[in-house]
Amino acid sequence: MKKFYYYTPRVVAAFIMVQTLFFKFGFGGAGALQESKNLFSAVTQFFFGNPDLEGLMRIGTGAGELVASVLLFVPKFSKYGGLMTLGLMSGAITTHLLVLGIVYNDDGGTLFLMACIALISGGKAFLDDKKLK
Repeated sequence: MKKFYYYTPRVVAAFIMVQTLFFKFGFGGAGALQESKNLFSAVTQFFFGNPDLEGLMRIGTGAGELVASVLLFVPKFSKYGGLMTLGLMSGAITTHLLVLGIVYNDDGGTLFLMACIALISGGKAFLDDKKLK
């Protein structure tokens, strides 16, 4: 039972972050990539005044999420994976609240909800620094 409580938040956070990589890196097809480009163009326009920075922010965010997902499962570094997840998902939630809105592109708030769930899961991984015995 201890393993369940230890791994479940990590699996949830990593699953959510890895799932979005298909959009960020373009593995989900041209439509998925274009949707991600539109999202990050709006974000970079708002924060930096330049929508051309979307590629840098999109790939950078995806790389950060990939690293955080891996670190969540390395016992020695899982606390750092949780901390990265907290930072990345705080950014996603802030971006939704300031720029995109809770409902983006008629998704019913799914992206926002997934960011909230990953934030909570990452927080649990960060706070749970005890080694699994």
